[in-house]
Amino acid sequence: MHIRLINPNTTAAMTETIRQAADKLAAPGTLISATQPEAGPVSIESHFDEAVSAVGVAEEVLKGEREGGIDAYVVACFGDPGLLAARELTRAPVIGIAEAAFHMATLISTRFSIVTTLGRTGIIAEHLLEQYGFHHHCRRIRAAEIPVLDLEDHPDAAFSRIVQECCRARDEDGIGAIVLGCGGMANLTQAISHEVGLPVVEGVSAGLKLAESLVGLGLQTSKYGDLDYPRRKTFTGKFSDFSDLTLPPTRQ
Repeated sequence: MHIRLINPNTTAAMTETIRQAADKLAAPGTLISATQPEAGPVSIESHFDEAVSAVGVAEEVLKGEREGGIDAYVVACFGDPGLLAARELTRAPVIGIAEAAFHMATLISTRFSIVTTLGRTGIIAEHLLEQYGFHHHCRRIRAAEIPVLDLEDHPDAAFSRIVQECCRARDEDGIGAIVLGCGGMANLTQAISHEVGLPVVEGVSAGLKLAESLVGLGLQTSKYGDLDYPRRKTFTGKFSDFSDLTLPPTRQ
């Protein structure tokens, strides 16, 4: 089984952090590879960042399809940028780490809080909770108010701020679990859970295990309805290469 992790930002150190965290949890026989777009934001902290990175996610899925042999993809950013577009491009399961984390958290607790990096990205998480139908499970979205790249550049200080916010969530929110709201936190799960004393759900590991489960069950992305392959058409300008996509024809 080959699971491809896609870090939607262009920071190689974070891609490696995500790969290492997933590799430690992968089942025997699961091959983990990780990649990132060639161009785009170094971190994803806004709607604009997400819009740009979504194109990179699609490009990485297309590269994976040309390589062949990839059984599932995990989009390793908590905003799940380009998730549905990525699913259109492949039959392989494509898992977004926010959706995966929400599912996992509801299996072990009736209520959870999210601890993310910046307050503005918490609003994006709120939109996803509504979109995925998990809003009533989430008590509160909390922000450690640290830039995403502090997880790589100032790890000790970032860890301390995240733990502080997780402890506040534990003490004030009436929850049973915490969801970490950034793919860059993939290597912190056990340490945070030890400090806080609650189950901590992190999306990269949740996405990996859901991907393994779907592949093991033989379930692929449906090509009936809106997730069918994109209709062939002409793209112009910087996207002209998309006119030559070698995808199966749509059903419509």
